[in-house]
Amino acid sequence: MTGRDLHELLLAKWGCSYDIQLRRTQGKILLQVMWRYLEQVSFPMTEDEYLAHLDLVANYLEGWGSVSQVKTYLERTKERPRLGKAVSIPLDLGERSSEWLLDEF
Repeated sequence: MTGRDLHELLLAKWGCSYDIQLRRTQGKILLQVMWRYLEQVSFPMTEDEYLAHLDLVANYLEGWGSVSQVKTYLERTKERPRLGKAVSIPLDLGERSSEWLLDEF
């Protein structure tokens, strides 16, 4: 998966280029689809910066073997990012999760 692939998934699901963040909380790693999006005037990144960020996130997802988890979650969820409420996708990293919990994003 590339950043462009991830971008296409977001556009297909919600029609917006939502920001995506990786978060570590309570011993879990979450992929969060945030409520801000590239098409907003106040969005803090340029399109090139946004796509580079998505490439970085996609690289993590590939390395963790989590691409199919994310695709499945996005296909099935009825949630939608809204102001102050991200869509949180828990990532199951299996037995190697402790290795990744030590790493900084």
